[in-house]
Amino acid sequence: MKDAGIRPNQETDMKILRSVAYALLSTLALTGSSAAADAYPDKPIKLIVPFGAGGTTDLFGRLIGKALGDELKVAVVVENRAGAGGNIGSAQVARAPADGYTLLLGGAGHLVISPSLDPSFPFDPYKDLAPVMMVGTAMNVLVAHPSVPAKSVPELITYARGKPGEVNFASGGKGGVIHLAGEMFARQAKVQLAHIPYKGSAAAYTDLVAGRVQIMFDNLPSALPYIRSGQVKAIAVTGAARSPQLPDVPTVSEQGLKDYEASSWWGVFAPAGTPAPIIAKLNGALTRGLAKYKQDIERLGAEPSQGTPEDFAATMRKDGAKWAEIIKSAGITLQ
Repeated sequence: MKDAGIRPNQETDMKILRSVAYALLSTLALTGSSAAADAYPDKPIKLIVPFGAGGTTDLFGRLIGKALGDELKVAVVVENRAGAGGNIGSAQVARAPADGYTLLLGGAGHLVISPSLDPSFPFDPYKDLAPVMMVGTAMNVLVAHPSVPAKSVPELITYARGKPGEVNFASGGKGGVIHLAGEMFARQAKVQLAHIPYKGSAAAYTDLVAGRVQIMFDNLPSALPYIRSGQVKAIAVTGAARSPQLPDVPTVSEQGLKDYEASSWWGVFAPAGTPAPIIAKLNGALTRGLAKYKQDIERLGAEPSQGTPEDFAATMRKDGAKWAEIIKSAGITLQ
């Protein structure tokens, strides 16, 4: 009786056929992606800004829209989708078709901090969004009321250690980069500070200028008028290097708290699954386009940035891990 099974040479032939078929399918997929990228874009692109009109993120978004439109030769429509601390607009992009026609201008606060604070966060920024490019960063500044007897970080640490739990630091809201910058400072300096959250930095400055709170970490652009008027004094900036706008103010790290850095960033994202050639085309357009708007970005109080999608993804994960650790160690919740 003949064996009805597959002979060894037949099995080998089938393996070869499967390999050839897989290679053909992969080639077709790559060819399809390249063709899609060659044709992209052939219609307007929507850029979602997940905050209201008129703020720094919105102004930045309009610069990005113009830069992309100039380079890609299509209209880029900036759409404000505010709500839930940036979650509504961001989630809309995470669920959009992965074709490069719906993009997000996202920030550190709602993409790498909020997920660690909110167990019901509506999507996974690391899995549901594809980083295209970091487009700008903004450092913060540590300021104090003039009555505080400290002109440097070491002097402020000595002052705070002499009044454990009595030195108040203000912020424009609980759980943001500004709040966490203060918590990270307290942890590294081994001091006890009392956090006083306000509904926005304007309300916080009212009490800081009046001396009802002693210190505050804030975005450099909004702090500069108070510093220049002498209503508050600058102790340190929180970036990796000094700010061109405050060249005489040293960084926190320079003053003894090694590796301290607390900066905000903005970046452009596409939905996860967007073809790599389209991501690369967007990255190149942003790199070229934003170089022409360097001074406009600096006027917003930000430093222009660039790099690969992989660079941006690595920064996201690094910052996410750093802030998650601070949130856990300080026991911060949204309640």
